[in-house]
Amino acid sequence: MATSSLPMRKVLVIGSGGSGKSTFATRLAEHTGLPVIHLDAHFWKPGWVEPTHEEWDETVAQLASGEAWIMDGNYSRTLEQRLAACDTVIFLDRPRLLCLARVIWRRIRYHRRARPDMGQDCTERLDWEFIRWIWNYPATHRSKILQRLAELPPGQRAIVLRTQADIENFLRSLPPIGT
Repeated sequence: MATSSLPMRKVLVIGSGGSGKSTFATRLAEHTGLPVIHLDAHFWKPGWVEPTHEEWDETVAQLASGEAWIMDGNYSRTLEQRLAACDTVIFLDRPRLLCLARVIWRRIRYHRRARPDMGQDCTERLDWEFIRWIWNYPATHRSKILQRLAELPPGQRAIVLRTQADIENFLRSLPPIGT
């Protein structure tokens, strides 16, 4: 995947559920000073109510129109809209067993509470549909995402991070805030 010395101003963080998108986005924000947009917090209405497609499209358009951001989340229906707005895509391509273990741990950790990166009154939950989605993610989404990232136009870059060492090395490689 292409990398560049161009500054990151609009960064999209994608990957399977449990891959660490929100945690990585928060850590990246600490290194860059860019504001974080957790899509889950904007998508889910209280009590796990989904917005209409029209409402979500408008929300994504508004969020993506910002001058600078780190946006984490999947929501494949609006991926093209977000890709068009970003200068950098970071794909956390993590093993499925790690992702599953993390969502189980997250469910235990936030039992009867909402995560900080989640919508209001959306207490942590875990169901078989989500577990299946994570398990099948490598077969159903990974190759399509890698193909799409390979097709990004000049001026956009894709960074694929597969291991914790990749993540740590990437974050260490970033220039200090303000340089």
